[in-house]
Amino acid sequence: MRKLAGYAGLVVATIAVAMSAYHLYARLTIYAPDQHALLFITLGFSLALSFLLWPARKDDTPDRIPWSDLGLAALSLVCVGYMFVNYEYIVNRFPTAHPLTALDMTVGAVGTLLVLEATRRTIGMSLPIVAIVFLVYALGGNWLVGFLHHRGLTAEITIDQTWFTTEGVFGVPLQVAGTYVILFIIFGTFLERSGAGQFFMNFANAIAGGARGGPGKVAVVSSSLFGTISGSAVANVMVDGWLTIPMMKKTGFKPEAAAAIEAVASTGGQIMPPIMGAAAFVMAEFLGASYTEVMVAAAIPAVFYYGALFAAIHFNAVRSGLKGLPREELPILRHIMIKQAHLFLPVVVLLALLLMGFTPTYGAILATAALVVISWLRPATGLGPRACLEALRDGAVHTVPVAMACASAGIVIGIVLQTGLALRFTAFLVDLTHGYLVLALLITMFASIVLGMGMPTTPAYIMQAALLVPAIIKLGVTPMAAHMFAFYFSCLSAVTPPVALAVYAAASIGGAGLWGSGIQAVKFAAAGFIVPFFFVFNPALLFSGTWDEILRAFVTGSIGVVALAASMEGYFLRVTHWLERLLLFAAALLLIDPDVITDVIGLGILCAVLLSQKLLGARQPKPAE
Repeated sequence: MRKLAGYAGLVVATIAVAMSAYHLYARLTIYAPDQHALLFITLGFSLALSFLLWPARKDDTPDRIPWSDLGLAALSLVCVGYMFVNYEYIVNRFPTAHPLTALDMTVGAVGTLLVLEATRRTIGMSLPIVAIVFLVYALGGNWLVGFLHHRGLTAEITIDQTWFTTEGVFGVPLQVAGTYVILFIIFGTFLERSGAGQFFMNFANAIAGGARGGPGKVAVVSSSLFGTISGSAVANVMVDGWLTIPMMKKTGFKPEAAAAIEAVASTGGQIMPPIMGAAAFVMAEFLGASYTEVMVAAAIPAVFYYGALFAAIHFNAVRSGLKGLPREELPILRHIMIKQAHLFLPVVVLLALLLMGFTPTYGAILATAALVVISWLRPATGLGPRACLEALRDGAVHTVPVAMACASAGIVIGIVLQTGLALRFTAFLVDLTHGYLVLALLITMFASIVLGMGMPTTPAYIMQAALLVPAIIKLGVTPMAAHMFAFYFSCLSAVTPPVALAVYAAASIGGAGLWGSGIQAVKFAAAGFIVPFFFVFNPALLFSGTWDEILRAFVTGSIGVVALAASMEGYFLRVTHWLERLLLFAAALLLIDPDVITDVIGLGILCAVLLSQKLLGARQPKPAE
């Protein structure tokens, strides 16, 4: 991204501040334009900022904007402006009764190409390539066979669907980005400007830094909290990892283990309530549910994910004989709480508002306003006018990649709907798996991971929601569980080799091997790969059921993820031999499954392993040299 100074930097910053300010205004006044206008404005701002801030090539001059990009930004505004000039015609037209004019066709085609180019600049090639493949599929479907065959769309119908309806570029994904996501990103940037990131790090160090493997546990606490600010696994790694990875290596963690811990902890920020990734808001829209329902459903799996990671770090540290940070290097919890504990309050306010039934939009805006007021409880954290303007600027800039990903994903969704591919693909998948749900889940898991390797979580999840999730639902899975399943694995692609972007980022900081870090990350994230299969079959893990069912599922599952971590790390009370590791793994699966019979058997196996470890004597390993 370009680092602009002087007049160019001021102009671009003003555009970004205007984008954030408009979206706040649009949710606070009854005089704001309708949803169509909001989408046009969101795309107009996002396209313009994409060409002004992101260069066409990495080796372009980073501190100035070439005339070609100024031209593309202007052309973007022309295409979006055309939508306003012909607003009534575009909003009220019927495609069959009002065919596109030559000028309509030109604007739609150019606008679509601009969206694809802006997406390439902001998030990479993968998603634009997928969108182009679907556009070619729309035009050439009559040449294909099997479930892919369709009669073929004309260029006019394809452009109409992609640009002039609310089932293409201006579809549900962009609606979510312009309605919810930007407001939560703005909240995060205000939180960051208040110094909350450093507070989270100090807080985590104070409570866990001195324990065995303390820096690893600090990474878990700080990264889960920082996920509230960033909403991106890679961004979380690049901000948090520069502090946590060197600390972990300093106390004896191997570079691969340190990188894996930070990558897995950072990835969990997208699945950790109260503020999850942008895909969670899209999921709520697809489900026709409130974001609060999604947030509550995600709570127990998120606790299992981080609980297993925390336990795995502990077992890894004890097995390796690692210590925590020296007491003199640790911040004092009492001093931190006196000076900065008020920075927790905005997150608490947001959570309370969501649980009280406020919409995510009002919750985010009120929490942001509360944050500005609360920051002045301590002069050192007070947000002045300059800091607020910088937070508004950063909020818009961080939103642009999300908005462009959503716009390009909308192209795919529109083609899928127009060609009827979703229905045919669902029937194909059901036939392919012969109705076996587990096989369909495995296909969805691999598809989510593969898609997530090349694109952010949100578009990867959207692809699954369009093509694979309907098949899982048809096989009897509840909609919430089906969507959450695809969402989880789209997130976990960030730590799954061979392309694990969060692991790559962490490994570059820690000087670690990529494959070694990736394999270790899969072990640390084991609960994330296993738990989704269980909440598909038992919705108690998604807070659906009676309170005694939910409580039992939570308690036994919590024990299960600890057993899983012990199995992965080869240490429980002492180093485990191969049979004990297998038994611990079996116990983990049985305990995570929230059924009375499996829980009893799992507890029995776990007690047997405990007895075995006790009888052979709990010996501590020699400290790592």
